Parts: sequence; C-alpha cells; structure tokens
Amino acid sequence: MALPVVSGLLLIPQAWLLAKALQDIVVGQLSTGALMWSLAGLGTLMLVRVALGFGADIVAIAAAERSKASLRGSLLGTVFNRAPIWTASRSSGALSGAMVDQVEALDGYLTRYMPAMAQAALVPAAIALAVLPVDWVVTTLFLISAPLIPVFMALVGWGAEAANRQQAASQSALGGYFADRLRGLVTLKLFGRADAETEQAGRASEDLRKRTMGVMRIAFLSSAVLEFFAALGVAGVALYVGLSYLGLVNLRFEPFSLQAGLFCLLMAPEVYQPLRLLAAHYHDRAAAKAAVAEIAAQFEAGGPVDDATVVAVDKADKLEADLVLSDVSVDAPDGRAVVSGVSFTLRPGEHIAIVGSSGSGKSTLLEALAGLRPYRGNISLGGRELDDIAAAQLRQAIGMVGQRPLIFAGSIADNVLLGDRSASPASLQVACAKAQVNAFADLLPGRLETELGETGLGLSGGERQRVALARLYLRSPGLVLLDEPTAHLDSQTEQDVLDALMAFGRGRTMIVVTHADAVAARMDRCFRLVDGQLLAMPVPKLPPAGRRSAA
Repeated sequence: MALPVVSGLLLIPQAWLLAKALQDIVVGQLSTGALMWSLAGLGTLMLVRVALGFGADIVAIAAAERSKASLRGSLLGTVFNRAPIWTASRSSGALSGAMVDQVEALDGYLTRYMPAMAQAALVPAAIALAVLPVDWVVTTLFLISAPLIPVFMALVGWGAEAANRQQAASQSALGGYFADRLRGLVTLKLFGRADAETEQAGRASEDLRKRTMGVMRIAFLSSAVLEFFAALGVAGVALYVGLSYLGLVNLRFEPFSLQAGLFCLLMAPEVYQPLRLLAAHYHDRAAAKAAVAEIAAQFEAGGPVDDATVVAVDKADKLEADLVLSDVSVDAPDGRAVVSGVSFTLRPGEHIAIVGSSGSGKSTLLEALAGLRPYRGNISLGGRELDDIAAAQLRQAIGMVGQRPLIFAGSIADNVLLGDRSASPASLQVACAKAQVNAFADLLPGRLETELGETGLGLSGGERQRVALARLYLRSPGLVLLDEPTAHLDSQTEQDVLDALMAFGRGRTMIVVTHADAVAARMDRCFRLVDGQLLAMPVPKLPPAGRRSAA
C-alpha cells in the first residue's frame, strides 16, 4: 500500500521537471546539452516510479497469497474441529467452494483495491497542495470535481455489492450442486436421472451466467460514468489554462508562465487517476464483501476450537479413565429426542454391549460418546467433561469404528495406515492379520497394495469393516467404541475377529453396539435401548461351541 503512494507522490517533481525543461527549451532557447541534468533527473524519477510499481505488484501478490493461505487454513481448521454432524448438515461442494472460490475472490481486494484506496486517500490531496502555490483556481477546480467520483462510486457500490452477493450465492449453489451430483453420478445413472440432472445443471449455469453478466454491466457502467467525470475535470482545467493564455480569463495576480500552465495541465489527469483507479477496482471490494458474506454463511457458528480453553488428556492415564453419563439426552437433527435421560458409569477396562432395534438410537448415543454429536446432560471421561477436552486429545483417547467407515481411493494399506501414518510394515501386517484383512487381501493381485475406488469400491461391507478394525489396532485408545463391528461376517470369521478384538480390548474400556448375540455374549454387561431409555439386561448365554476363548 505504501509503494504506490510513494510512486504517486514522485509524480509531482517529475511533472515539475518536465514542465521546467519544456519552458527552458521553448522560452529560454536552451540546448538539450544544457538540460542534461534536468533530463537525467527526469529519467531517474521515471525509472524509480516504474520500479516502485513493479515492486508494489510483487509485494501485493505475495501478501495476498499469504493472507488467502492463512484464511484457507483457518477455514480448514474449522471443518476439522467441528463434529461430523455439522459437516454433514452442509453441502460439501458449497464448503469447498467457499474455501477455494470465495477465498480467491478476495485476491482483487487485497492486490488492487487496498493499494488503490491508499493512493486515492493521499495522492490527490498532495497534488492539490502542490498546485495551490502555482494557481488557486486549478486547485479549486480539483476540489470541486474530484469528490464527485467517490460520491458516485459509493452510489454505484450499493448496487454492485447486492449484485455480487447474488452472484456469490449462485456460484456457491452451483458448486455445491455439481459436487453433490458428481458424488452420486453412478446412482443417478442407474436410476435414469442423467438427462434431468444435465438439464438442471444447465439451468443453474445459465442463472450464474446472467448474474455474472449483471455484475459486469454495473462495473462497465460505473467505469464509463466515472471516466466522464474525470474527463470533465481535465477539460475544465485545460479550458481555464487556455483562456488564461489568450487573455480571456484573468484571475491571477501575474500572467501564466509556460512552466506553470504545463504543470497544471500535467497534474490535471493525475489528480483524477488514483480516484479512477479506485473506482475501477471498486467492484473488487464489492466482490470481496459478497465472498466474505458467503463464507460467513457457510461456516456459521463454525469457529475453530480454542485449545487454550480446553483440558488435555494425559497419555499416561488415558487407559484408566472412568466414563460417566448423567442424565444424557441426544436429539435427532429434526429436534426429535432419540435418547432421553441415560445415566450409567463404565469402569476402566470394562466391556459393555448396547442392543436394541434398528432406529432406536444406539448409533446416535455412540456418536455422542465420541464427541461427534451435541448432547444435553453430562458426559465425563476421567473426571473431565467431554466438551471441555481438546478435539485432538479426544481423538487420542477414543477409537471408534462406525457402521460405514470411511474408505478413500487408495490402496488397502493406505487406508489401514490412516490409523497411524508412522506405523512400521511389521505393525501393519500384524494389524491386518488381527482384523482378518489378510484373509481377503491375499486373494487379490496386489495384496495390501491393491488399489480401491472411492468409498471402498471393490470391497464388500464386511471387508470395509475389517479394514476399519485394522486401523483401530494401529492405535492405542483407552476408550473403544464399536458400531456393529462384525456385521456382514460369516460365523467363523466373526469368531476370529471377536477373538482378536477381545485380546485388543484387555485393559481398555469398550462399548459395542450390536444385534449379534455372539458379540454381546463376550461383554461384561449388556444394556437394551428402548424408547430412548437404557435398560440393564442379562448377558446372553451361548452354547459352548459359540464361545471361544479370547486367548
């Protein structure tokens, strides 16, 4: 912001030297050799101004990139620090569009509008002060005509800001629409919705085009009107100077010298140039304000967690932490109470099962225990309220495997190593063996290096569950939360997986949501969730053949 101002201020001595050189040549009849030092000074000032302009662009771009990177990092931290239910309630396309497109929309504001604003605030005033000793009438013309530009700019800005806000919202909607449809492309194709969705995408694109052209129309219209005001100002100064030379206007105490007249004429366009530049980039300000409004709308109440205000869980005691629930209630997104008034205490190293019919709220309760869903009441881990524990520390203390574990496009090994990126190849093999991943991976051409599609394309539901269990075995959480860990497994594989799971669970607190009696029978206690209430029930008894030693 400072470099363009310095460059603009150097215009004053540059114009004065040029006017003096022309007077010396025309009036003083001096040779160019006698003007060598004046011309050298003039050339030096021009080169310095070019260097300042070039440097200002480089510094502005670098500063803008740092600012945008910092903002994107903050927004990404917001996403990571929010519970998955918050992310699930928003369009992933709109969130990514806010972090990419809307943050990028700040570029013009940072690199062009802010430097132009500094120039417009200081340079015209400095030029007017420099011209005042030369001719007070020209200064008066500057003071009358120059303010018309920012006044009109503000009037146009109201319409431009509204148009930019609509354009940003339309762009966000189109980005979200495209990302969501891309994710469900296979499903849309299978159900014959391809043509209908293509038509809908075309309508959304056309709406964005119209709004973008509306923004462009306002920008071009405002530029044309502002150029008109600037041209009137320059023409007024030129007319006054010309009439003064002809003797038709005499408002000075002494006749106009050639140097004074040329200096005023040279300064006339320059006093409007910063204002014209600011007006030209005023739409960058409107676009930035609209972008910030869209970012705020997408990330509403999504501020990152302040780690200075939360309590950390020590690694030393994370394996021996009581889990205490007191009058805990959890609501569905529609506000319907799913779990009501649940209270129990889970001792360190204890294993419990929660059973119940589908839709009774078992998974919802498990997500609340993992800190993934808001709740009412009190949940404490090791004497600390769950909401007061830092998200990073909570992830160290708790390991969870849900019904639909995330499998991303990559190898099987890559997906397992998501549990611990620093795990050794030997640890990876042991974890895969425990989770019975090798049972199906060894049948594949690439074994653990076999590439999977997005969301685990290429694996069955049971195989995806085993990959998620292998991830868990690479970690060392004190509290293990499992949602149907043996779903989709045959009885023999189920028993093998349970044997490894119970061995892993020694010394760890474990809560398992299940429909399988074979799983519930391995637990210390069992509860049934009925109508939002958690009721104690006997641990199921299985025939000896159905229960194998955890050893």
